[in-house]
Amino acid sequence: MKKLELKFANKEGKTVTYSLEKPVEPVDPAAVKSAMEEIISQNAFTSTGGDLVSIKSARVVDRIVTDIELAE
Repeated sequence: MKKLELKFANKEGKTVTYSLEKPVEPVDPAAVKSAMEEIISQNAFTSTGGDLVSIKSARVVDRIVTDIELAE
């Protein structure tokens, strides 16, 4: 399953990551940056280290999980 990870820095300088499932593809970098700027300007989220203060990065993560059926 693919996820869009948005990484921010908080007031303590620590990285805070928010993950969104099933991002629209292809991902529009300008739209992602704009949304992240809006999250910061609206103070939409906070963290244990304080408010989000800057954008660090964004990425799409594709994780494939295959269950292994174990015989009893």
